[in-house]
Amino acid sequence: MKEVDAINELKALFMAQVVEEEEEPLLTTFKNVHQEHVTETLVRFLKAREWNPSNAYQMLVDCLNWRVQNQIDNILSKPIIPPDLYRAVRDSQLIGLSGYSREGLPVFAIGVGLSTFDKASVHYYVQSHIQINEYRDRVILPSASKKHRRPITTCVKVLDMTGLKLSALNQIKLLSIISSIDDLNYPEKTNTYYIVNAPYIFSACWKVVKPLLHERTRRKVQVLPGCGRDDLLKIMDYPSLPHFCKKEGSGSSKRSASGSESCYSLDHPFHQQLYNYINKQARIHEAVEPIKQGSFHVDFPEPPAGEADIAMTIESELHKFENGNGISDLKINGY
Repeated sequence: MKEVDAINELKALFMAQVVEEEEEPLLTTFKNVHQEHVTETLVRFLKAREWNPSNAYQMLVDCLNWRVQNQIDNILSKPIIPPDLYRAVRDSQLIGLSGYSREGLPVFAIGVGLSTFDKASVHYYVQSHIQINEYRDRVILPSASKKHRRPITTCVKVLDMTGLKLSALNQIKLLSIISSIDDLNYPEKTNTYYIVNAPYIFSACWKVVKPLLHERTRRKVQVLPGCGRDDLLKIMDYPSLPHFCKKEGSGSSKRSASGSESCYSLDHPFHQQLYNYINKQARIHEAVEPIKQGSFHVDFPEPPAGEADIAMTIESELHKFENGNGISDLKINGY
């Protein structure tokens, strides 16, 4: 009953402050956020703010204002050009849609260890990340909801740690920016994070980060042994497994023998559909506003000051690991 009361209170706040005040830009962008699943959307913001309606309302309004100020509703009509630059972004920011869980949730594969983020400026990577978020929320999830005849508003993420190195510390600021964008503007969109192919170096990071995470987030993270195949087959069929989970030792290769088997590949159906969708939207808008080269700049929050301390702590732990200290207490299946 407490949750129902919180939902009703948040609805009342939104009605009084946004709907009745006819805040048209906020109402317009809210449609792109809720995709006809208003209650489920409000619940996401309530969960992110511990079911406090006042705090959830402020978070929602801040999110809508961010969307309006940064023209997020138009970001799917802003291709990353020229094509060679887009390919470079895709080759260094490894993400793909491998399939769906048996419950109908999209399964996103992310190559954490092999993503280099070194082929373009931070703005292109932020643009790319938001475009995938928006395509997920405005195309993939509504399609899944229609197919299963029920609201599907979250996804599953499989994070591949193959290739994780100390040099990953160089990308902590960018990853913190992306994480902050998701936390503030796409809350509670991931049902579960599955971590696979985790090397000992990941253990050192996780040992530091885990206690700092909110309990709600910790519950979503599952570190699976090996490539995670057997555990993931409990929730999805074999064809939906990310390519790096299909056999032990397969790793997170960007390309496979047949090319399209890798869900990171531009030849994969997901990336073909995403690329074609963005270019189609660009052509529709081109008559109004010519396509410009250059990244679609989005204001992003500076990571909280505490995250710099976290990064330093992780770095310290990793250097201990690199020097051979503390290895005995890093057991991949016993964090």
